Amino acid sequence: MTTAAPDLLHLRAAGVSLVLDVSGDLLPRVLHWGADLGDVSQAELVELRRASVPQVAGSSFDQPAALTVVPEASAGWLGTPGITGHRAGADFTTVLRTTGPEGITLGAGERPGSQRVTVQAEDPAAALALTLDIELTAAGVVRTRSSVTSTAAPDRAPYTLSSLDVSLPVPTEADEILDFTGRWIRERSAQRKPFTYGTHVREVRKARGLDASFLVAAGRTGFGYRSGEVWAVHVAWSGNSRVVAEKVMNGARQLAAGELLLPGEIILAAGETYTSPWVHASYGDGLDEVSGRFHTDLRARPQHPSVANGRPERPVLINVWEAVYFDHRLDKLKALADEAAAIGVERYVLDDGWFRHRRDDKAGLGDWFVDEGVWPDGLGPLVDHVHGLGMQFGLWFEPEMVNPDSDLARAHPEWILRPGDRLPLEARWQQVLDLGHPGAYDYVLERVDSIVSEYGVDYVKWDFNRDVVEAGHTSTGQAGVHEQTLAVYRLMDELRRRHPGLEIESCSSGGGRVDLGILERTDRVWASDCIDALERQSIEAGTGLLVPPELMGSHIGSPHCHTTGRRHDLSFRAGTAFFSHLGIEWDLTSASAEDKAQLARWIALHKQHRGLLHTGTVVRADHPQPTTWVHGVVSTEQDEAIFAVVQLGSGADEYPGRVRLPGLDPARQYRVTPIDPADAMGTRSGAARLAWWDEGVQLSGRTLDRVGVQGPTQNPEHLVLLHVEAV
Repeated sequence: MTTAAPDLLHLRAAGVSLVLDVSGDLLPRVLHWGADLGDVSQAELVELRRASVPQVAGSSFDQPAALTVVPEASAGWLGTPGITGHRAGADFTTVLRTTGPEGITLGAGERPGSQRVTVQAEDPAAALALTLDIELTAAGVVRTRSSVTSTAAPDRAPYTLSSLDVSLPVPTEADEILDFTGRWIRERSAQRKPFTYGTHVREVRKARGLDASFLVAAGRTGFGYRSGEVWAVHVAWSGNSRVVAEKVMNGARQLAAGELLLPGEIILAAGETYTSPWVHASYGDGLDEVSGRFHTDLRARPQHPSVANGRPERPVLINVWEAVYFDHRLDKLKALADEAAAIGVERYVLDDGWFRHRRDDKAGLGDWFVDEGVWPDGLGPLVDHVHGLGMQFGLWFEPEMVNPDSDLARAHPEWILRPGDRLPLEARWQQVLDLGHPGAYDYVLERVDSIVSEYGVDYVKWDFNRDVVEAGHTSTGQAGVHEQTLAVYRLMDELRRRHPGLEIESCSSGGGRVDLGILERTDRVWASDCIDALERQSIEAGTGLLVPPELMGSHIGSPHCHTTGRRHDLSFRAGTAFFSHLGIEWDLTSASAEDKAQLARWIALHKQHRGLLHTGTVVRADHPQPTTWVHGVVSTEQDEAIFAVVQLGSGADEYPGRVRLPGLDPARQYRVTPIDPADAMGTRSGAARLAWWDEGVQLSGRTLDRVGVQGPTQNPEHLVLLHVEAV
């Protein structure tokens, strides 16, 4: 039920408090976002507000500056503003004021168990109205977004919106910034810097983010996985975006975020509205808590692919890309299906190369018809064979792209995003199809829908392989990334509506489109085109801060990695992929009988434990040696866990020392035993087996967390798995 709100609001959930000051006519101010304050009385909240007012210093405004959730210079904030724009040069600054107590309501949010504050504000002079939504979910995640409407008379100039960001302040203790960069086959590389004066901006200007931060966190210097307060934000949007970490001269700090709008992209005529993406924010004592809130929030969605929502456990799949590339021969593809089914694979995915003119990546994109020359009888013989083996069938599409060398581009050049008469630079011999054009949208929907319907496709790998730059609608010349993103969402939503059981994977040259906007309508993200197990350790550690394991695709590759040239033992490749949505990308027809037998054991082990791996709490230890990583998953009941002890490289110390196993119940006793289908252990030559290895060891959860067990001395690029069970 929605009710009028008092002028101080205290929202609480899952160990988090959010205190909002909505007094007067200013937009809401955040008095506290962080650790739960407990059952605080209104009287104490009033005192907290009074205790939070800074002094008026010399050479400043005659009243304290107010950092509101949408910051404005008219309220004294002289850092990055929350809203910028103009009407033909006028109304370049805003004075958004709430419409009174009746304009502030408190009710239920979109997420189950969430609380929402909605604030209505207006600026009569600029003829703008603002709606601000602030939610605290049951998982303790803060979600914010805002909408701006032009209330001007029809004869007044339209309002050109340049930016609409939402802001959350962070306290003085947040003196270090963590975010991520990367590139193709090396996504989600962490970087840190002091939270100094000025503005640290991370932007996405090409509608995807191989190199852009998908998460910006601020915390106490040196914060780790298990300690140190951390505040983090993420923009749930699959187009252009930006996140600002800013400290101004009075010491105030903010994390602000929203869509990055291109010049002239949003022009509001009278009565028109723009709504920003949701910005998700998580607080925790250590990155594990921050990550855990994101995971819990995602798992609470009714569409989440979980057994609790009536969905099967995440099926083990094979993707045949690195086995055949564009060499599509029915006999080879059927043989791969036979080998996969024999070792326990449950889903078979045919990748790029099945449609007209697609013998390499230079032609055919957009011609979504089965290539009659390669598939004279259509895909039916392969699909029937795969389904006959008891596996689901998946198929690759790249619906947003078009090769200039295609029937589609030759027939409809006006369907290509371009800045006027010229085309943007080509990338991968392709351009971007303008899905904001009704004809292009209808064509792609009809083609994908027809293929999915005709062949009973269970799973779509949805790829997106080039940057979106100079993206203009041919009909207007106006920038079109915003509309393109919304059109992609509509397209996915409509396909899911027509095919309720269809699953979709988000891929973009690997991990270029990993965000909570795309995850509202997909069931999996492809974290990287690199399946080198060593690279995957860091890629998945970064991606996993936002994405829970069951939504993150991770494949066991061939012994020789195609993207890096490295060679790894099967135990390292399989143990790395083990925790996530498991897949295989390997020509199994060339694998040895021994490898296939061992692979079958790994798949069986994953199936045995995926109920734990895909519902439990992800934990990571702060091991002092940078070459030794420890991570795992603990069941929600804390009665079972699986940990990986990973040796990334050779350390300076002869032994890794004791490794701590966090996240267990400190009062319970546990037995720790190794699990390794090959019993390889990756032990360094000449090292004896650990004293506790063969029979296991029994210790309390407190001892395992505070002391740990002696880790094995392993060769570089090896790992072992430890099974922990309550006794």
